[in-house]
Amino acid sequence: MIKTINYFIQSIFIYLFFFIGRVLGITISRKIFSFIFSLIGPFFKSSEIIKKNLKNFSKNISESEKNEISKNMWKNFGMTFIEYIFLDYFRKNSSHIKFIGEENLVDCIKKNQPVIFVSGHFANFELMSMEITKKKIKLATIYRPLNNFFLNPFMEHLRKKYVCKNQIKKGINGVRNAIEYIKKEYSIALMIDQRVSEGKKVNFFGKPAFTTTLPAQLAIKYDLKIIPVYIERTRNNKFKIEFLNAIKPKDFKNKLALSEKLNKIIEKMIIKNPNQWIWTHNRWK
Repeated sequence: MIKTINYFIQSIFIYLFFFIGRVLGITISRKIFSFIFSLIGPFFKSSEIIKKNLKNFSKNISESEKNEISKNMWKNFGMTFIEYIFLDYFRKNSSHIKFIGEENLVDCIKKNQPVIFVSGHFANFELMSMEITKKKIKLATIYRPLNNFFLNPFMEHLRKKYVCKNQIKKGINGVRNAIEYIKKEYSIALMIDQRVSEGKKVNFFGKPAFTTTLPAQLAIKYDLKIIPVYIERTRNNKFKIEFLNAIKPKDFKNKLALSEKLNKIIEKMIIKNPNQWIWTHNRWK
C-alpha cells in the first residue's frame, strides 16, 4: 500500500514536470532540469550505488573527480528526463544528430539483413533506436517496464509512438517474441550494461557481474552480426551516434566469450565518456 501511494505521488510530480517542460520549451527546460537534478541527485538513495560503482570503475580517480562525474551524470539525467516529453520533436528531424560509421549499416539497409544492436544507457539513449528506425531498418527493441505502474503506460506509449513501435518486454516471453521478430527479418536492439538476475557472471571492469548473454545466444543461433552503438551528447545539446564495426559470432568459441567481448566494448564507451553513463544501477550486486 505504501509503495502504491509513493508511486502515485511520484507519477503526479513527473506528469507535472512534463507539463511545465512542455510549456517552457526544450531549450529552457533542459537548463532548468539539468540544474535541478544536479542539486537533488546527490540526495537520492542511488547516490550510494554511484559511489560503489565509481570505486569499481577505477581506484585511480580522486574524490573530486568522482564528484565531478556524479554531478555531470545528474545534469545529463535531468536533460534526458525532460526530453521524453519532446520525443515528437526528435522524431520529426535528425538535424541534431551527427552519424559516424553508417557504412556498417549497408548490409542491414540494402540487403535487409537483421542484426543485433547493443548499447548502454548513455546520454539520451532512446534516440539510438529512434534513429535506426528512421533509416528504414526493421527493428524491435527489448525493454524493461518501469516499476511505477502509474507512469509506465505513458512511457510505453511515448516509446511505441516515437522511438520504435515494436517493443518487446524483457523476460521469457520476450525472448520468444524476439525470435519471432528475427524470423521475420527484424533486427533487435537492447541495452546490455545493466545487471540481469538470469544472466551469467562475466567480468566488467575486472569484477564478475551478472550479464545478459541474450545477444550472444541470438547471434550464435541465427548467425547474426552484432553492431554496438554509442551515443554522446555534444555541445549545444546535439548528439553523436556511432555505429561500431560489426562483430561476427563465428569468431568466438561460445556465448560467454562473446559476452565478455561485448562487456569490454561497453567498458570502452564508459571510459570514453563517464559523465554521460547512468551510474545509478547496481551493476555488481
